[in-house]
Order: sequence, then structure tokens, then C-alpha cells
Amino acid sequence: MTREEKEQIIDELKVKFDNNNFFYITDAGGMTVKDVNRFRRLCFERNIEYLVVKNTLIHKALEAVDPAYSVFKENGVLKGFSGILFSNESGKAPAALLKEFYKDSKTPQPVLKAASVDKSFFIGTDQLEALSNLKSKNELIGEIIGLLQSPAKNVISALQSGGNTLAGIVKTLSEKSE
Repeated sequence: MTREEKEQIIDELKVKFDNNNFFYITDAGGMTVKDVNRFRRLCFERNIEYLVVKNTLIHKALEAVDPAYSVFKENGVLKGFSGILFSNESGKAPAALLKEFYKDSKTPQPVLKAASVDKSFFIGTDQLEALSNLKSKNELIGEIIGLLQSPAKNVISALQSGGNTLAGIVKTLSEKSE
């Protein structure tokens, strides 16, 4: 690979890292061709992009985007066979994809090395469960709106039910006096 080709790949990766708030770095070493093809097909169906790139190129692209990403190199994430999962939609979509893929295969591969979700770093395979439980921005906004509406709904409901009860009591009392 020539220097120009490497620089082109680094530039493409920089654009992808800038445009995607969610990416996962995995290790797919030891996977069979059949498993890799099945994994790529599943990624395509879920609108998740999967790229296999040299670690040095990943490191250079990440370093150019934000020096904070050096945490991946410092923690040994960029060693061995590395593939990157890019997701535009949700931070938990790649985690859900990995968990689903693990159910269907005999070995948990590709192994999660690390992830970046809105510039929050998750390092290690033990983070997969936490990543799969993340809520998207829209889900959180929906929950907050629901919580804010709940007291108002309770007050309205109490007033409506109380009004019917009061009206019934007044009617009963007026009928008794006659």
C-alpha cells in the first residue's frame, strides 16, 4: 500500500469518525469466512457500516479527529485484528447487533474491544451489556416529556373524578331534602 493510499484511507476514516457519533471497535480474528459474511450481511440489514482497517490507520485518523481518542491506543484497543462498526442512528444498535450475532454463533466473535458513544468511551467486552441498555436521545426526551406530563394528567384526572363525585353528592342531597 502506497503512502498516498494510506493517506486517502486516513482521510476517509476522519470523515466517518466526524460524521458518526457512535462507533465500535471489534476484533474479528479467528472468525470463519462464513461467519464474517453472515456478520456483514447482518450489518447491512441494520444499516451499520463495518470496515476492517489497519490499527495504525485507525489511530492516525482518530488522533487527527480528537486527541481524546488516544485512550484507545493507551488501553491496548488498537492491537490485533480490528474492525469498526459505524452507526448513525443509535449508540446501542451495534451492541444489539453483536448480542444477536453471539446468540446465533458458537463463539462470541467479533469481540468488542471498545466503543465511543457521543464521545463517551467504553473499553472492554464487559461493557457490551451497558452499551446495549443505552437509550437514544429521542427515547430519553420521550421519557422526560412523559414524566413532565404525568403530574398534570393526575391533577386533571383527580379534578374530573372529584367533580363527578361532588355533582353526585349534591344531587343526592337535593333529592333527599325533597
